[in-house]
Amino acid sequence: MKFHRIILSLIVFAAVAGHAADPTATNYTMKECEGSLMPYPAPASQAQYPDSLVPVFINHVGRHGARYPASSANCAKLAAALSRADSLGTITPLGRSLKTLNERVIARSTNRWGALDSLGMSEQQGIAARMYFNYRPVFENGAVVQALSSYSPRAMMSMYSFTHQLDRMSNRITFTTSTGRINSGLMRPFDTVQSYLDFRRDKTWEPPYTEHFAKACPTTAIRRVLGEGYPFGNADEERDLAITEYYVVAGLRAMGMPSEMSTYFSTSEANALWSCFNLRQYLQRTATTISAIPADIASELVLNLVQTTDDFIAGQNAATTAVLRFGHAETLMPLLSLLKIPGCYYLTNYFDTVAQHWCDFDVVPMAANIQFVLFKAKRSGRYYMRIELNERPVQLRKGDNATIYPWGEVRRYMTDCVPIYAQ
Repeated sequence: MKFHRIILSLIVFAAVAGHAADPTATNYTMKECEGSLMPYPAPASQAQYPDSLVPVFINHVGRHGARYPASSANCAKLAAALSRADSLGTITPLGRSLKTLNERVIARSTNRWGALDSLGMSEQQGIAARMYFNYRPVFENGAVVQALSSYSPRAMMSMYSFTHQLDRMSNRITFTTSTGRINSGLMRPFDTVQSYLDFRRDKTWEPPYTEHFAKACPTTAIRRVLGEGYPFGNADEERDLAITEYYVVAGLRAMGMPSEMSTYFSTSEANALWSCFNLRQYLQRTATTISAIPADIASELVLNLVQTTDDFIAGQNAATTAVLRFGHAETLMPLLSLLKIPGCYYLTNYFDTVAQHWCDFDVVPMAANIQFVLFKAKRSGRYYMRIELNERPVQLRKGDNATIYPWGEVRRYMTDCVPIYAQ
């Protein structure tokens, strides 16, 4: 009798285990599943600092704001598949709805592909206004603000939207702006650092991505619009169209259109499709067990952040109280990874766990930014620093609640993050 109970227990255990939930699956919201296409999540409250400190200098590195789709490629690919399904008679009513939506995206974006939209401008203006109100002493007494951007028009327009808002707050600020390829070493190292160009060419990141994509990418959503009879060439084409549909729909809010995520995807589908997009960025743009090169390309930028702070403290550029830099998600992901900012740096050999620990919607939503706020103690004259990711203070030391540290400690931390060969 006891033997039979043991056998029955084993059978039940095997049945339950066979239907157990995937331990690596996520359950993020539809907005979060827009990933790095998600509009900027502005903070709900102002970060406070002690009365004994006065903010005196700010280094800012930001991504451009929300934009129209980067190019027409995904919309064109989706349009071709939907038109083919329509002509073959396999398209579903939901597919016709998506066809109309995709046509609206194309019409709205034509001659604007990749351009900053009004939402992106508003995001930058909001960040600038909060910076002014939160750290007003930085912008008083004839302050000079230096701003630079990559040559990308959306980064340039982000810079001008930001500085224009500061000028509205105070017409006593002097601005100097710089844009163009002269800034590529800082803002577009992914285009200039040879070791990274070699990394991308050799595609050492591709095998784990391909494995995850083949296993995790659902095709149920694309079949719901193209129809079960649609003649996909092969499984690769089917998954490629699935991720294309995701990318088009996920980018709607960034271009000022209402979200349609729940119309075309279930929560589980959205999470699975997002996980593929998220993993690709993680493998290509951050330090991983495959390679440190994607993060190391931010070394020049880290050293520039340290040097400009040192120069201010030394009085070499005392009038310049803020340095603003505007680039891309591909600028920020390496920087945040190299500095090991919490939530932005994750090493693992189990790449199916990345979605639980490194999330692009937290790291680089539209208009993402990192700010290095330098304070001066009123009594001692010593300098302290707080680092803020997307306007929220971060902790550099585990196990304590500190977010403001002596500048010397932060300086050592930052320079220690830079590989010796780059110093």
